[in-house]
Amino acid sequence: MPPVSPHARIVSGFTRRGKPCRLVDNTGTVVPEDLGALLEDLISQDHFQPLGLSAAGGNAIRIGVPQTAHVQLGERIYRLVVMDSEARLEIF
Repeated sequence: MPPVSPHARIVSGFTRRGKPCRLVDNTGTVVPEDLGALLEDLISQDHFQPLGLSAAGGNAIRIGVPQTAHVQLGERIYRLVVMDSEARLEIF
């Protein structure tokens, strides 16, 4: 994962299993209310856990591979990277 930028905004919470987790807005542009709502969505969908994923058609499973997606908050689209107990929003 890229390093946390000096202007990053961070919100923290707890997974459904009680473990600490956080969402880092590495762009420093998302309002705190939207960050909190996104963190709650990620927690409710159980994204904060090590997953075993395989590429489509692959026959190998790699544990702990980051999940990536794109998310729209307001008028902007961000890259979202989730790894174990941390999610990062990056510029898309």
